[in-house]
Amino acid sequence: MDISRRDAFAAALAGSAAALIRPDGAAAEARKPAPDWKRGFDNQRIADLGNGKFLNPLLSGDRADPAILKDGSDYYMTFSSFDSYPGLTIWHSRDLVNWQPRRAALTKNIGSVWAVSLEKHNDRYFLYIPVKAKPNSIFVIWADHIDGPWSDPIDLQMPSHIDPCHVVGEDGSRWLFLSGGDRIRLAADGLSTVGEAEHVYDPWRYPDDWEVEGFAPEGPKLVRHGDWFYMITAVGGTAGPPTGHMVIAARSRSIHGPWENCPANPLVHTRSVNEKWWSRGHASLVEAPDGSWWSLYHGFENGYWTLGRQALLDPIEWTKDGWFRMKGGDLSQPIRKPKGGAALPHGQPLSDDFGAALQLGRKWNFFKPAPDENRRQRVEDGALVLKASGTAPSNSAPLLLIAGDQAYQFECDVEIAPGGTAGLLLFYDEKLYCGLGFDEKRFVTHQYGIERGRPANPHGRRMRMRVTNNRHVISFHTSSDGGQTWKRFDRGMEVSGYHHNVRGGFLMLRPGLYSAGEGEARFRDFRFRAL
Repeated sequence: MDISRRDAFAAALAGSAAALIRPDGAAAEARKPAPDWKRGFDNQRIADLGNGKFLNPLLSGDRADPAILKDGSDYYMTFSSFDSYPGLTIWHSRDLVNWQPRRAALTKNIGSVWAVSLEKHNDRYFLYIPVKAKPNSIFVIWADHIDGPWSDPIDLQMPSHIDPCHVVGEDGSRWLFLSGGDRIRLAADGLSTVGEAEHVYDPWRYPDDWEVEGFAPEGPKLVRHGDWFYMITAVGGTAGPPTGHMVIAARSRSIHGPWENCPANPLVHTRSVNEKWWSRGHASLVEAPDGSWWSLYHGFENGYWTLGRQALLDPIEWTKDGWFRMKGGDLSQPIRKPKGGAALPHGQPLSDDFGAALQLGRKWNFFKPAPDENRRQRVEDGALVLKASGTAPSNSAPLLLIAGDQAYQFECDVEIAPGGTAGLLLFYDEKLYCGLGFDEKRFVTHQYGIERGRPANPHGRRMRMRVTNNRHVISFHTSSDGGQTWKRFDRGMEVSGYHHNVRGGFLMLRPGLYSAGEGEARFRDFRFRAL
């Protein structure tokens, strides 16, 4: 980007930031960015405040169902990647607060990937992967190095369960604990099951008058600490009412039970819609470099279901009776970091000059790709060349990013071939998205997942496009001189309803690119900046 274009971009961002919507009321106050969030690549918010404290979210954007592994002085974590491929990107940290993406472990589309288990056993890494498909099942992949290569998925033929957690018993036996309080034994190599699933635990139940989505005991995470195995489970439903999701615990001296419920359950529970974080649950426990203990779980940010479930970090303490409790309260305030461990630069730039091979999995993902989807893309001469597919974003497998800020702007130079259609999107799924595209003669307005207005396109087959998501208020701008001057497109939108509680699927509203119709589209100089 040359200096004049960069300055114009910065000026536009400054103007948009000055115009941010400022809602009133207690709940609205919780939705405002904390004044002391630090900023990283592309002005994205980061947790580490640089003063020995951090402010949640640990990882912003859709980082649901965190699965964490302590491997010596290294920590690895991944999240549910749902219909995005390559999926199950592995993130790396040495201090539990600053994280960098490495590589995606799953490249073959096996369905919608939900809460996984990331484990290491006998110097081999394993990912146990529940998928929603036809039929549902649980798969396993393995690797001898965290960066792979990872094996092809192996189907464990388990259509009736989700959310596996690998654990090794005191007798060396290997197990998957499952949703609903069930478990199944694994073979010694961890690549097949032995026998049938059995019910071993009846989870604690909340009072009947609590506002929840449903009982739904799921996401068991097990850890051995001292003389006990601890099982942490989510109940109350993952979404729905903000007060539904919660964390409970049980323990046993043997992997074979019996299990006793914690007398302090629930250990985490959003009790008011005025809290900063809603629907908190799916917790894991992990030991920090300084020997302190922490819990990783997810939650929705107050007023921002559109960002999906974000990763949260909560300090815990072990109590004299052998249980533990969370110490972070509602996580709205800064928390002192664990000590030790070298801090890595957090996150990654979302801007892309397409000067090297596309960072598939690490940054970009296809949505519901076909087996040969990767053949559609190549990078040449500073451009992402994306072969057209389908007729609209709904059937074109768009390329998407995870953006975790409440307000942001992105722009890109877009050039189409004769007969092609391309543009920029905010994409939830194939039935719910918005954006702006164009062909040689007309724009195409995307709203509610359908194609609406078709005004004349004065730019021809190439233009620069810009999308602003200003706390759910969307505006579009176009430019014919590479971003020196901009014209506002005559269609604005509001997208606060583009989320799971409307559409289902547990996804988030993501920035993206699409190429449909005929020929190839060329995308150059993609620029992202949080506001």
